[in-house]
Amino acid sequence: MTGRSNSAHKQPSPTEPLKQAIGSTVKAIAGNAELEVVFTVDRSGITGQKVRLPEPSRRMSRSDVAAVRGTADSMALRLACHNAGVHAKHSPIGSNAKAIYDSVEQTRCEALGSNRMVGVGDNIDAMLEQRYMKGDFANITSREEAPLQDAISLMVRERLTGRPVPKSARKVVDLWRDWVEQKAAGEMDKLVTRIEDQVEFANQLRNLLVNLEMADELGDNSDDENEDDAEGNSEQDQRTDVTGETDEDSGEQEGAPQDMELSGQEVEDGETDGADSELQEIAEEDMADGSEEAGEQQPREHPFSNQYNKEEYRAYTRQFDEIVTAEELCDQAELDRLRGFLDKQLASLSGAVSRLANRLQRKLMAQQNRSWDFDLEEGIVDPARLHRVVIDPLQPLAFKWEQDTDFRDTVVTLLLDNSGSMRGRPITVAATCADILARTLERCGVKVEILGFTTKAWKGGQSREQWLKDGKPAQPGRLNDLRHIIYKSADAPWRRAKRNLGLMMREGLLKENIDGEALNWAHQRLLGRPEQRRILMMISDGAPVDDCTLSVNPGNYLEKHLREVIEEIETRSPVELIAIGIGHDVTRYYRRAVTIIDAEELAGAMTDQLADLFDENSNTASGKRGRR
Repeated sequence: MTGRSNSAHKQPSPTEPLKQAIGSTVKAIAGNAELEVVFTVDRSGITGQKVRLPEPSRRMSRSDVAAVRGTADSMALRLACHNAGVHAKHSPIGSNAKAIYDSVEQTRCEALGSNRMVGVGDNIDAMLEQRYMKGDFANITSREEAPLQDAISLMVRERLTGRPVPKSARKVVDLWRDWVEQKAAGEMDKLVTRIEDQVEFANQLRNLLVNLEMADELGDNSDDENEDDAEGNSEQDQRTDVTGETDEDSGEQEGAPQDMELSGQEVEDGETDGADSELQEIAEEDMADGSEEAGEQQPREHPFSNQYNKEEYRAYTRQFDEIVTAEELCDQAELDRLRGFLDKQLASLSGAVSRLANRLQRKLMAQQNRSWDFDLEEGIVDPARLHRVVIDPLQPLAFKWEQDTDFRDTVVTLLLDNSGSMRGRPITVAATCADILARTLERCGVKVEILGFTTKAWKGGQSREQWLKDGKPAQPGRLNDLRHIIYKSADAPWRRAKRNLGLMMREGLLKENIDGEALNWAHQRLLGRPEQRRILMMISDGAPVDDCTLSVNPGNYLEKHLREVIEEIETRSPVELIAIGIGHDVTRYYRRAVTIIDAEELAGAMTDQLADLFDENSNTASGKRGRR
């Protein structure tokens, strides 16, 4: 009889496929195939090219698996989206401010992945839920027990992703929310539009700290950018932990409260049981997904890098830009007068637009009728097949189930060009179409946001004056002051926002148009929405134009930037983008676009484009989202 060692009969650990799947996914998201991903019972962290993750247990539930994956996703996103040199350059010197600064920067990295891959967001939700549950934060009763940096990072996360605060962490946020919102709500809102740019995000985060009465902890912050920042400051990057801090004594970092708190669990010995089989099934699913991601990521530019090369496009200064509501630009009495003027001008047109809107409403409402799946093995008994059940209770295919309708979980943003070339009939038609479409979609349960974009001045404003004072440095970038207008937010009912569209009739409002930054602004607002399906419709009558900017930059400077933003949204974002050009061929910019010759055709084009989108299977929209 030939003897064999016991190891020959030892079954491979059921966690091994899960580890392989997670390791592949970390490398894919981080964009670094050379990373070494190890699983350990020690504390999680990153050292050089090694990523340490908690050892999975054989008896993990699905929520435990999601939490471990969330830890891995969080680390990978830190590696993908974070520049250690930039972080250190803007970091405060005081301990309290630095804790908030580090925590919110990690939240920014996690939000980038959560917004672009729904599964990543779910994993990070599970990680946070487990972290705060283990810390027993649900039972705290005072601010002394609730870390301020955690409260602020969770509130910022709400704004960046639209995801609710984890249940186990709500007490932390509730204890601080009123105080923080009172002092810095506006500054937190501004972080949303700066999420893609770490430098701008850091500067705005410092403004937030000033409002939180921590100005004395900031220290000096030079606005001059170090050329080495773009290269990633390789030595410091290699020693950067998920918190962005370094441990000079050991060359190794530890996770901060906002980061990796999941400790590894000992792998239990023994035979694989039912829990192991479930874990094996989860692991095999993840292995397939992770391998696809890894294979897709390596040959192309990394999807989580900052969107734009600062050498290609930048604003000379953003100090004078503004995001305002219609009420801030005009008092209520004036808005009522302008709205009345708009209604009189469009009395003849509104009938035609209403008919088109009613056609759209009928189509949308038809999609909300009940639909059922029949001939199922389980569900609700189908009355038409009741005789089968009576004759033979074990008869299969005698049940039905109502299909889920995803239609109501949708938000639409209408982005209107408010440039001078829209003056007259085009802007009045655009305002009326936005008016009626918003009412129509609201009746169907679809939320609508109406935004406008222009500049504060002709031929440059305070930005240009600042450039002149600074001695006219070469290639200054955008030299006009942006004015982005919120006519109606997605959550505002139409009855309260109706008068705001009258602002478009105001003399002197319509000036230059810088489409790229406006499109990116509207896109970032949509990414922060909780709805599953997000649609962005751009309505413009020409290419981006700002005489002041184009006079000191290449002639295609604004157009090139617009193309970069469009490419980013169409290829990497879950947002569905549509464009309608009025007398201007926008099909050369946008994949899904239509050009109309006369503004009178706008109503039909808008309703047709939206109807076509809603006619498509909702899975088409979710197909652009990454899955974990």
